[in-house]
Amino acid sequence: MNIADRRRDNLKALLNDRFEGKRAALAHAIEREPSYISRCLSDKAHRKKIGEDFARHIEKALGLAQGWLDREPDTATASNVQQAPQPIRYHRYPVISRVQAGAWTECVTPYEPGAEPHEEATDYRAQGRAFWLEVQGDSMTAPAGSRPSVPEGTLVLFDTGIEAVPGKLVAAQLDDSNEATFKQLIEDGGQRFLKALNPAYPLIPINGNCRILGVAVEAKTRL
Repeated sequence: MNIADRRRDNLKALLNDRFEGKRAALAHAIEREPSYISRCLSDKAHRKKIGEDFARHIEKALGLAQGWLDREPDTATASNVQQAPQPIRYHRYPVISRVQAGAWTECVTPYEPGAEPHEEATDYRAQGRAFWLEVQGDSMTAPAGSRPSVPEGTLVLFDTGIEAVPGKLVAAQLDDSNEATFKQLIEDGGQRFLKALNPAYPLIPINGNCRILGVAVEAKTRL
């Protein structure tokens, strides 16, 4: 077995033993996209090979000894048991209303005792304060076949610690509104706009009249 196959097999063992086969959880833990992990684990000839630098990055991110991925699979599995892998950690963030969003991002405790909001769990670890908003209306529902598309009723998680750069989906508050709005931040000719994913809605120009409350990092839909 060559080193590339050995690393792939050991990564598969990690995926199943530590992350219950959930590629998104493994991807989050090692700071990669799930699609990248899928390419690394593929059995096809054109799969992405796990190089030296990436192998060492995986080991460091998961608290494994250097060279762990290069061991024979049975040795790696035994070592994995001895090291007592850390469980996936879940974090809970409040689900708040569009009216509460502005105050929540500014205040430490914007709720009266007993009025705390419902919380939703995720394995995402926020860089700043984070909150969930439920999408209302169809402004972020893209045409059929387009991506991304965020239909009404979707819960979206926003992280206040991520920089809002053009292309990101954001929660924002315009000066003339007391509610948060969910749009894509874009830039054209040096001018920034809030753009709905539904082309039926107009662009909203922003010139110091808008406060970005957080950047979208995850979405979930309730059935």
